[in-house]
Amino acid sequence: MVKTNVMLSEKVADQILKMITIEKKFNIGDKLPNENELSSELGVSRTTLREAVKFLIAHNVLEIKRGKGTFVADNKELNEDYGFSELDNFVMDAMDFFETRVMLEPTMANYAAQRATAEDVEELIELDRIINQNIDDADLRTEYDQEFHYAISRATKNEFVIKILPIIYSGMNMSSIFKLVSDEVKDYTINDHKLILEFIKKGDAAGAEAAMRMHILHAYNLAKGIK
Repeated sequence: MVKTNVMLSEKVADQILKMITIEKKFNIGDKLPNENELSSELGVSRTTLREAVKFLIAHNVLEIKRGKGTFVADNKELNEDYGFSELDNFVMDAMDFFETRVMLEPTMANYAAQRATAEDVEELIELDRIINQNIDDADLRTEYDQEFHYAISRATKNEFVIKILPIIYSGMNMSSIFKLVSDEVKDYTINDHKLILEFIKKGDAAGAEAAMRMHILHAYNLAKGIK
């Protein structure tokens, strides 16, 4: 149980760090929302949030100002984006977006199958369950579909891939493609994710790679039809 709580708090810390470094929701010097608001937004308990905040304070990402609250620390490394800032507002063509995914994500799934921990697999199972539960809700399905792919990137244990994937996704306007609610979209989402997940669970790297490539090509072919 202790191990599970530690893992959860680290994942929450990663979410907050992503809000700062990738989503730019909080900048250096910004005050974070109060404990109740932030724990509600992240969907975790206040205890878990406190542990995540402690972790980020220890790594000089956040700081406590007595009597004022929790703030993003003045840490120049938070602005070290290695050139990624040039991509922040980049909007790519739909076909370029899917070609980029085909180049990256099948190999990403391959490494995830080789390196995924039991906790990684548990997270993917839970995200898959949420996607299936909300398959008719375009907004929720899109949100958790992206989280499913981000979770696979985290399972690779490759920090560059973990950082670049959300930036690639942010460069594409998801509204016209990912938020469709057709039987075709629902079917390939459910079936493809199930197949990818099964291969990752079994540690079948080649299978996970092939399943991910097929999944992206399904979306690619659908996008060509509505372009």
